[in-house]
Amino acid sequence: MTYEITAAFAQTGGLLYFVGLFAAVALYAFRPRNRSRFDAAARLPLTEE
Repeated sequence: MTYEITAAFAQTGGLLYFVGLFAAVALYAFRPRNRSRFDAAARLPLTEE
C-alpha cells in the first residue's frame, strides 16, 4: 500500500464518519419528542431562583 492510497482511504473514511455524525446530531436535535426538553433548557437562564 502506498501513501496515496492510505491517505485517500483515510480521507474518505473520515468524511463518511463526520457526515454520519452530523446526520445523527441533526436528527436528535430536530426530533419533535425533544422539543420540550430544548425549550426548557432555552428558558433556564431567564428563571430566577
